[in-house]
Amino acid sequence: MQDTHFYELRIKTGNQYRIIIFAIDHLNFNECTKAVCLFGFQKKGTKDYKKAIKKAEIILEDYLKEK
Repeated sequence: MQDTHFYELRIKTGNQYRIIIFAIDHLNFNECTKAVCLFGFQKKGTKDYKKAIKKAEIILEDYLKEK
């Protein structure tokens, strides 16, 4: 996901894609020790990403405040 600190996991089920947005605790995925799943959605178009990224940012902020 360009221009964000999030990563995505794409899962194809039939002819649909499910997207899970997550964050990690290191810049290098191979060296991370934690991955936090933040938001999942069914991809219908590119506009879905903007909404999902905003929701993921809010969820991550709340998660970090609780720690």
